[in-house]
Formats: sequence, structure tokens, C-alpha cells
Amino acid sequence: MGSKDRSVRRATPADAPAAARLLHDFNTEFEAATPGVQVLSDRLHTLLSGAVTWVLLAGEPAVGIAVVTLRPNVWYEGPVALLDELYVVPELRSRGIGGALIERLLADATTDGVSAIEINVDEGDVDAQRFYERHGFSNTDPDSDERAFYYSRELLSTSVSAIFSTPPSSTNR
Repeated sequence: MGSKDRSVRRATPADAPAAARLLHDFNTEFEAATPGVQVLSDRLHTLLSGAVTWVLLAGEPAVGIAVVTLRPNVWYEGPVALLDELYVVPELRSRGIGGALIERLLADATTDGVSAIEINVDEGDVDAQRFYERHGFSNTDPDSDERAFYYSRELLSTSVSAIFSTPPSSTNR
């Protein structure tokens, strides 16, 4: 492994197939559902054409990926970034590639005015927890020192293009 594996760049829509392959491999490795490389590639192409999703790729060819989405937040002046995925191919782990992805994420987020970065980690994934803590992330509220929890609820599937092209309903529910 050389330093070229730790070089990180921001992906463009043309990188969607390579990014999709890494995400598919990630889910396959951990026995999680995946819609397949082509579906992921199509989604990523659409998302990377906009301004609210970043993909960082490490190496050439890509051996690591970070997927980041941005959203506005009432508590911060700038957007909040969610690190949706971070993955390095198994045979190249523990060689600084994940750290290089995090360093680039922090640099780009700072440059782009991001106010906070959030990451969701499974309770049993202690290796990931240690990794993120080593890079300055915490699972406690800085104001109260209470542990932070993440709750989610999946809703009916909606296509990516519908999410970004359909204006929100003006009716109150």
C-alpha cells in the first residue's frame, strides 16, 4: 500500500459507479440489504449532481468511501453533516485510509461552513466507536454529558428524484 491509497478526493457524478461498487461491497460484507450496484449508481449520480450529498473517495482506484449528506438546522448557522457511510476495503484497513477520509471530511466541512457532523454507529460496533472517538467525535451531549441515542423509523420508499424535485405539500396535516 502506498500513499496513493490515502489520497482523498471529492467524487463527481462520473464517479457514481465506483462509489456504488464500494457501497454494495460494504453492505454485502456485513450481510445488509443492498439494491445492487446499478441502482446505487443511478441514485448516486442524481445525488452527486446536487449540493446536499458529498462522496469522498480514497485511492485510485477507489478503496475507501465516505458518504455525507447536509441539512439545514435551526440550532446552527451552517448546515449539519451526517456521515452516512464510511468504508474501506477489508484488506487495506488499519493503514490510515479511514483516517484520511475523516481528515478530508473535516477539512471540507470547515471550508464549506458546516456547523456540526453527526455519525450513527451500531451499539455493538466498538471498533467504529473507538475509531470515531480517536478522531474527536463523542457520543455524549457536550452541554450535559448525557449519552446520545439515535432513533429511526423507515417510511414508504420514495425515489431520489421525487425527493429533490417535488415541492413539499403546502397543506397542514
